[in-house]
Amino acid sequence: MTLADFLSPISLSELGIDTEYYNSQFGHIIQKYEHEFPDLEEEEQRPNLAIIGIEEGRGAVNNNGTQKAADVVRKHLYDLYQGDYNVKIVDLGNIKAGSTIKDTYVAVKLVLEELMKKDILPILIGGGQDLTYAQYLAYEHLEQRVDVAVIDSKFDLDQENVVDMPLNSQTYLNHIILHQPDYLFNLSNIAYQTYLVSKESINMYDKLFFNALRLGSFSGKLDQAEPIIRSADMLSFDIGAIRASEAGGNANAGPNGLYGDEACQLARYAGMSDKCSSFGIYEFNPTFDPMGQTGMLIAQMIWCFVDGYYGRKKDAPIYPKSNYIIYRTTLESDEYELVFVKSKKSDRWWMQVPYFGSKSVNERFYLVPCRYEDYQLAVSGEMPDLWWKTHQKLQ
Repeated sequence: MTLADFLSPISLSELGIDTEYYNSQFGHIIQKYEHEFPDLEEEEQRPNLAIIGIEEGRGAVNNNGTQKAADVVRKHLYDLYQGDYNVKIVDLGNIKAGSTIKDTYVAVKLVLEELMKKDILPILIGGGQDLTYAQYLAYEHLEQRVDVAVIDSKFDLDQENVVDMPLNSQTYLNHIILHQPDYLFNLSNIAYQTYLVSKESINMYDKLFFNALRLGSFSGKLDQAEPIIRSADMLSFDIGAIRASEAGGNANAGPNGLYGDEACQLARYAGMSDKCSSFGIYEFNPTFDPMGQTGMLIAQMIWCFVDGYYGRKKDAPIYPKSNYIIYRTTLESDEYELVFVKSKKSDRWWMQVPYFGSKSVNERFYLVPCRYEDYQLAVSGEMPDLWWKTHQKLQ
């Protein structure tokens, strides 16, 4: 069984997409699966990024039509011009909807798993946010702990029926948290709105030492979200996190949320992260987007992700040490010495969090992305909340 068995080719003529593009437009540059499936085996020719549509909308609660999203976004994406860098992107067409929604989840899992093994970063478009669960399943056999970041106006959790609940766009986080084997290290929710989230859900996040960043707390200070995104292996973006005036192509769109330029900046942060290995944009419903505004915004978000990807600094702390500056500070209790690492390339910060490995008596260190403000807080004698939460998860 090959990747082509799960994917249907693109028909530009059926989509009404112009086939005449300038040399610097994505429509000319992106290699497309139209007739023959692209060769992904040749290392020198292998793309860095793969665009994949998902023709599945059965799990999108109150938002039927999301299965049509990818083809609409393509029309706008192909019109955009590349930045000042050479891109190697392939459009692999659409993952076909299975006879059951579980079949689609398996297809998404297998396709992503295979691409990531080849060091190709998949960009997913279409379907409900329940597909985040399938995106997460792709990491099951990669032998690593996974950090998941979700950009959403609410927590998609069912607090009343924690164990036995159907999998859909409003309950998929339950399935990620309870999945066995457990390879989830951290879960972060960015841009949630307090009146859309129950106190019980927030308490659960606190008990599990997960991260939750309220929309109002970083309004005008978008860089607060950057370390959280930088620490994530996978990012799931619900278009419903963007206010309806900016992105109305969603049956569940609300009056408040992110602005379009903020959504683009968050996508750029994800692209810039050396750790991010998959990116999904969900819940776009073209039925509610007659003017194409949401489709255009998603295309621009993908452009920003690509721009960030080709601007990666590859400066996650590794050798040589000469590329980094080490800062040490001790809290008033003297219980811990906090060590911070700053990259000379990008001025980005990390914290060292100590722990003991399961097969070793020697102390080890986990590097968690942070901000300069966390270092300032430690210098003032206070324990950064991010350090403490990470330390608890490592026990």
